[in-house]
Amino acid sequence: MGLEEYFNSNKVIDLSFFNFQNAITAAYFADKDFKILRVNNNFCNFFPALGNLQGVYFPEVLKVLGLPDNVLQEFMKAMDDNGRVLLPKVEIEQNGETKVYSLLSTTTSNPDFPYLQGIQGQFVDRTNEDNLRKEKEKLIQEQLRNQELIKKKSERLEEISKRLASYLSPQVYKSIFEDSQENTKQHKRKNLSVFFSDIVRFTDMSDTLEPELLAKLVNNYLSEMTNIAIEFGGTIDKFIGDAVMVFFGDPESDGDRQDAISCVEMALRMQQRISELQDYWKSLGIGNEIQVRMGIATGYCTVGDFGSEQRRDYTAFGSAVNLAARLESLALPGEILVSEQTYELVLRDINCTTYKTVTPKGFSRPINTYTVQQDTLSVASKYPPKYKKLGNRVSIDIFDTTDINAAIVELKEIEQELERLFKDTENTSSDQ
Repeated sequence: MGLEEYFNSNKVIDLSFFNFQNAITAAYFADKDFKILRVNNNFCNFFPALGNLQGVYFPEVLKVLGLPDNVLQEFMKAMDDNGRVLLPKVEIEQNGETKVYSLLSTTTSNPDFPYLQGIQGQFVDRTNEDNLRKEKEKLIQEQLRNQELIKKKSERLEEISKRLASYLSPQVYKSIFEDSQENTKQHKRKNLSVFFSDIVRFTDMSDTLEPELLAKLVNNYLSEMTNIAIEFGGTIDKFIGDAVMVFFGDPESDGDRQDAISCVEMALRMQQRISELQDYWKSLGIGNEIQVRMGIATGYCTVGDFGSEQRRDYTAFGSAVNLAARLESLALPGEILVSEQTYELVLRDINCTTYKTVTPKGFSRPINTYTVQQDTLSVASKYPPKYKKLGNRVSIDIFDTTDINAAIVELKEIEQELERLFKDTENTSSDQ
């Protein structure tokens, strides 16, 4: 037997196709005209409904498997142009289930082995791979949705947090939301300087003013007082109608002496600001001058988070709190009355005069009290007129923009005052 005859024998051909037959893919072999010569066992296992494919035109097989015409055209064109084609995703419906395959076909040509010349290819089952990909994409989409949901919830929580901040003193807010919550849950014994204030004859005022005007007055007054309290580092305990309670020494403290000084200087600045606001309040229709009484006391208090599960309050209890409230009620309109402990801490920095010895309600012993002099030099020098030149720009506060004519008049007055102030500043600089 000659060598060529040996290689062309069926036994050798079968041996050549051994790997073909045992491939884990659905393999086929066709002649150059796409007529199927043989398929392996897995081809029959993959597509049992096709039956005997011997001599069948391979594109017809693809059509029976459900490939659309455009895909068939793409297949044939690629084979004509390149001699090979890869269809990465072929979806075939089988028994109500969509199976996913990739199809690789290539032209083989070797003159030494004519029995191997033709077209061979294979279907690779990618169903599990595709399912895993879909699951991964589903998980990614779910993660993206969760991230978006988390983002929205975070934005909502931030919004609520900002709204909540308006109901809390900045120090308390910081303790709750930035530091450990244990700081606010603990009840501590601390030396505090406690401030109380209220508007003189406020009850009569609330009975005579229209609700809208009363609300505007109170909101403006409390906003101004709040800004000053925050500026000096006070912890705003609560508002009770027009009454304001502020304490120094917790959650942050600068030392007993400096806490007391800051508390008194805050009160002085508040009285100063009340004087500055009189014209504005008159423009609203407030007939009588607004006057405020203030009381300050220093002493050890219990401070922390008190209340029920439904309603809690970060506040202070102690004789200093009670005394500050009593001193406020004993003060004359526009007066700041302080206790002896407060006086001893601030006397080197703030001018005070002896007022009188009193025995407030709830106290068994007489209390020495002192009046803060509102012309205290340290405070007057510390708070010059609030006009600040920034290059060619000036920052100012406009209380009410509803009356544009009044605003224009106010701006004109401010302009004239600024020109005078800046001229004086330039003259002082040139003299130096």
